[in-house]
Amino acid sequence: MNLLKKDIIFSDVSKLKGVGKQLSKYLKNRKIEKVKDILLNLPYSETDRSKVVNLNKLEVGKIQTIRVLVKKLNFPRIRNLPNKIICEDKTGKIEITYFNSREGYLRKIFPIDRWVIISGKITYFNKKYQITNPDYVTTLDKEKYVKQIIPKYSLTKGINEKKYRLISEQVINDLPEVQDWYEKDFLKKNNFLSWRKNIITLHKTKDSQDNLSKSYKRLVFDEICANFLVLSENRKKIKKRKINKSFKSITSNEIIENLPFELTKGQKSVLNEINIDLKSDTRMFRVIQGDVGSGKTIVSFLAIANVIESKYQCALMAPTEILAKQHFDLAKKIFMNTKIKIEFLTGKTDTKRKKNIINSLKKGTLDIIIGTHALFQKKIEFKNLGLAVVDEQHKFGVKQRSELANKGGNNCDVLLMSATPIPRTMMMSLYGDMDISKIMEKPSKRKKIVTLSKPEKKINELWSFINKQLILNNQVFWVCPLIKESSFLDYSSAKKKFDIINRKFPNKVGLIHGSLNKIEKEKVLNKFLKKEIFILVSTTVIEVGIDFPNANLIIIENANKFGLAQLHQLRGRVGRGEKQGICILLYKEGLSKNAIKRIKTLKKSDDGFYIAEEDMRLRGFGDIIGYQQSGIKNFKFADPVVHEDLFLLAEEYIKKENIDVNENKYAFLLKLFDKAEIINQNID
Repeated sequence: MNLLKKDIIFSDVSKLKGVGKQLSKYLKNRKIEKVKDILLNLPYSETDRSKVVNLNKLEVGKIQTIRVLVKKLNFPRIRNLPNKIICEDKTGKIEITYFNSREGYLRKIFPIDRWVIISGKITYFNKKYQITNPDYVTTLDKEKYVKQIIPKYSLTKGINEKKYRLISEQVINDLPEVQDWYEKDFLKKNNFLSWRKNIITLHKTKDSQDNLSKSYKRLVFDEICANFLVLSENRKKIKKRKINKSFKSITSNEIIENLPFELTKGQKSVLNEINIDLKSDTRMFRVIQGDVGSGKTIVSFLAIANVIESKYQCALMAPTEILAKQHFDLAKKIFMNTKIKIEFLTGKTDTKRKKNIINSLKKGTLDIIIGTHALFQKKIEFKNLGLAVVDEQHKFGVKQRSELANKGGNNCDVLLMSATPIPRTMMMSLYGDMDISKIMEKPSKRKKIVTLSKPEKKINELWSFINKQLILNNQVFWVCPLIKESSFLDYSSAKKKFDIINRKFPNKVGLIHGSLNKIEKEKVLNKFLKKEIFILVSTTVIEVGIDFPNANLIIIENANKFGLAQLHQLRGRVGRGEKQGICILLYKEGLSKNAIKRIKTLKKSDDGFYIAEEDMRLRGFGDIIGYQQSGIKNFKFADPVVHEDLFLLAEEYIKKENIDVNENKYAFLLKLFDKAEIINQNID
């Protein structure tokens, strides 16, 4: 066997025989840039050309293989007419038709009175069987090459099956032996094939069409492991030695005593986990996951108090100015009776004030800085940053987290907060390099939001109900799925809805949607926050985490079109004050079974973690809105719903083996799934 050299697997496809400049371009359009991409481009079906059929047994519309004698070649001299070759066997005749093909080429492959093998799609025209532009024409001595069940790949313009087969087979058939990165006992125990045999099986059998087949599961496990290895290595780089922080929680205990509510068990437990991290001699890199309104921010402020007590500075960053300002206002209340100095910094802060803040941070006379991403500009230096808290940063990737961890120097602990409940398998692939804390329960004083559903045809019944809310001085969210009218989808547009509601409640309605820039959005949200408007018509851009204590009613149109997790996030925008929150889900008639299940689940439960799991089960990992954008969907083959057992196995394997990614045996795996560069980047 003429095996390829192992190194060529990571070479450009142009290194393969028969791949010229143009074909290379077509392959790259299909995201096949390196030879390894051919290995990972799995067949989705197959074409059966294995049986030779007599001409009297042909089936129209099917791809079939025939053995025929060439009898006549017809090359019309009138332009645009097809060339025709008449062939026969003992049972009948067939026309082989070609458009735009050279006469010399056809005479070469169709020699008169010679038998040939032809394979292509059968048609019937003018009472004759035909094959137009057949896929294969060859002599009988090469019959075996055509008479096969041939893998079918998703291809692009400029590449047909025959061309791609010539390329892929020289890789698959000559695939080199690669030393496996798993021990033989591990492969045997988990019913995994060796790597080479596994790839060949995926390309030569139907296994690639079954995501629970033995060979597909081995490929999935490889992909998960490559991903987890990056997270594991990132964790090692982040969890460096530091000077442990020393404090007696004097300030934080005083704050707790003065709070108008008691901390939940979850809040106390998470604060304890953070305190242990702060006092340890390795850097903290922890994420607090808590449902909407579970009290994550209070916990972060108590941790900040402890860090300041240990003579360090703290920074809290939020994604938007309005959310950062809300944190700043809360911090001023929390730290009111202390000597702690707090400042607020965003891109809009005027130059003089910004200069003073930067100087104070550098001198160490400022204890807490709260703001947007402006906090992490190069010119901003801290005298001794001890804790960086980042709110709603589930969109941070591995690289950004590493950079963030290094911003504050060796003694800076990092705490992330996320109000987006994520299923367990997805947590592993998103936050696998971090310690995870969860706040499961909500504050006891917070009332459960009443969730109702209503058919859209009864929408007129809502106007009097909204009017009552306005009389009670309550504010209302009205959420629409799309901004503009679409001729294809029967959705209400936010703009159209704004006009309708504004006519009913003049000068009390605002509009916010995805086309507005950041400044325009914040302007409208501020008006709503200051009660200058009482109804906010919006697409799904309402910021997660922003507190609108006066908003007690949310109406969600086309609720059946949203995912469960998204509906839960939207519902969490209301009922954040003392009054009862109400969520009304409007739906069109003729709901699917899944849509009915989603609405029933939401009415039954207000547990974000349970809802996130149900959402993923009902809709599948690939369809969950927002996850792809947040970098979670970074798998080509693995599916956290279907392959949950493999995620758990990979987590166990990496922890148990205490893997060093610099070991040579893992280099191939990391390169195969494009993880080597992430591992090798210098983030120290």
